[in-house]
Amino acid sequence: MNLKPLAATVIAVALPPLALAASPKAPLAPMYADGAALTRDCEAALAAVRKTVAAMDAKTGGEGVFAEWNRMFIQVEDGSNAASLYAAIHPGKDVRAAGEGCEEKFKQLSTEVNQDEKLFARVKDAKPASPKEAKLQRDLLRDFEDSGVALPPGKRARAKELFEAIEKHRQAFERNVREDTTKVTFTPAELDGVAEAFLKTRKRDESGNYVLGLDQPSYSAVMSNAKSEATRERYYRARFRQGGERNLDELYQVFELRRELAALYGLPSFADYRLRSRMAGKPATVNKFLADVKAAVEPIEKQELEVLREAKAAETAKPLAGTELHWWDVSYYTERIRKARYDVDQEELRRYFPADKSVDFVFLVVERLYGIKFKPAEAPVWHPDVRYYEMVDGKTGAYMGSAYLDLFPREGKRQGAFAAPLTTASKLVGRTPSGALVANLDRRGFNQRELEVLLHEFGHLLNLLLSNVDYAPQAFSSVKWDFVEAPSQMFEEWARRPQTLGLFKEVCAACPQLSADQIKRIDEARRFGMATGYARQQLLAAFDMELAQSPRAPLAVWKTLESATPLGYVEGTMFPTAFAHIVNEYGAGYYGYMWSRVIARDLLSQFGDNLLDPKVGARYREAILGAGNEAEETDMVRRFLGREPSSAAFFAEITGKS
Repeated sequence: MNLKPLAATVIAVALPPLALAASPKAPLAPMYADGAALTRDCEAALAAVRKTVAAMDAKTGGEGVFAEWNRMFIQVEDGSNAASLYAAIHPGKDVRAAGEGCEEKFKQLSTEVNQDEKLFARVKDAKPASPKEAKLQRDLLRDFEDSGVALPPGKRARAKELFEAIEKHRQAFERNVREDTTKVTFTPAELDGVAEAFLKTRKRDESGNYVLGLDQPSYSAVMSNAKSEATRERYYRARFRQGGERNLDELYQVFELRRELAALYGLPSFADYRLRSRMAGKPATVNKFLADVKAAVEPIEKQELEVLREAKAAETAKPLAGTELHWWDVSYYTERIRKARYDVDQEELRRYFPADKSVDFVFLVVERLYGIKFKPAEAPVWHPDVRYYEMVDGKTGAYMGSAYLDLFPREGKRQGAFAAPLTTASKLVGRTPSGALVANLDRRGFNQRELEVLLHEFGHLLNLLLSNVDYAPQAFSSVKWDFVEAPSQMFEEWARRPQTLGLFKEVCAACPQLSADQIKRIDEARRFGMATGYARQQLLAAFDMELAQSPRAPLAVWKTLESATPLGYVEGTMFPTAFAHIVNEYGAGYYGYMWSRVIARDLLSQFGDNLLDPKVGARYREAILGAGNEAEETDMVRRFLGREPSSAAFFAEITGKS
């Protein structure tokens, strides 16, 4: 669902160029049996970066500073990216803890570097030799300024303290969610309607009852299929307390500290501080965008919910006037409507999309579009589920990059889905990219939404692996956060078209194949409930913006906002306790999912009816995926489109007009 924010995204590089040239393959992720080894490597990496920074400080003038910064950035990546990934997903709790500690220390180092007046002066004095270097200089100077280098000494010191405190609260929040071991026990009768194939994979206690965690595959299976409303309500209430009450305070502290940070700059809110370096530019632009989305989807949402209420009345044999629809009914009755109207059963679709063959399908799609191949390769991995692949040129077989796929849930693993960079490309020093795609999908096979999730995250991974930039700080992880979702959201469309899904027969001759009529009905079924989904996204983004503009008790703000929705607030639930997005880089930026969607729908228009057109794919690869952050995002989009960007396709989609 999102790009994993890593500790080192604001500072920059370095292994010696000769070593990189001699070994063009990206280094394999280090494996750790215990946290102590990770900590030792982290301390050595920190010392090496500080030595590099000292050497950079010893020079004056801007000559050579971009190349030096590039080497330092690589050094930071190699010391912190794997640790940051392991903090979120490693099976060993002590390794996760060590990863958190390393991530925190590199965040502190990031602030130190970006408050270094000598480095600031050198970057400021540099004479860019190209538009790309001019863009790099602007971005680096912005990072210096955002870290407080131009503030008076007292305020600069306070900014450093605030960055460190925010990071501690962020880590605590995400840890509380990740390590929440809440289990919900159901009798077999309470799970009537849930697929037997799913239940066979779940643990049972000594009484034969099912013991379910809060992982997404379990939650989706129950909420979409359990006939018992009491079952759905109990699971809903458990899920929306994940992370615990302590996370309400962690969330409040993050936004209160951010408010103080913005005040150091004389800005009225954290939203003003954050958005000045985003595409949206200012809170008023975001607030208007969210208001426009709400106005567009609200009438349709009410119609969709009324259809669900009618379905509930019919199934429960109660008068419509006395039937009340609740949040825990939405997924269940949405699936009932999709089955009744469109003859689409998401559980049945798992036969068509086996997990391993779905991965092969994505590989084949990108081969056809971009002329690259993914080959299984041998490498140490952090869990037996993880698979390692090398990306090579489709014609020459030359190595280009590598990827780890970690697709299934397990205890202690961060929920959701994300792509994490391990190394980013730099043509300047012959550095190749590598990364990890992390998800929590159903190993029995994927339904339509899970296939979309796989393609979405692969869109992020391709943005990393196909970045073709001189300087590593300008690779994909540096693009603006209200643009970063656009390539991945666009790529979801490849899970919906007969042309692209037709490739499944090439990777799995034994798999049942969807007919054109089935694919049409699946897409029609997907569109039912779309307005309700966008209304929910608007609500989450509005909640984020409320806290970013005026920090208050998070649960009170959430109650007010959710109470104003058609289904209202469920007393006793605490959705904000697991809303981890807004404690990381999506703080004052959750709107970016919909903002990026506007761009994604516009980008998609260039493919027309041929989503496998290699000519458009090559142009898209060069203009968007390969460009990283070497140009302003709006300029990249404009060049690819050959016209000014438009929001028409987005609003047509969310209102059911396309």
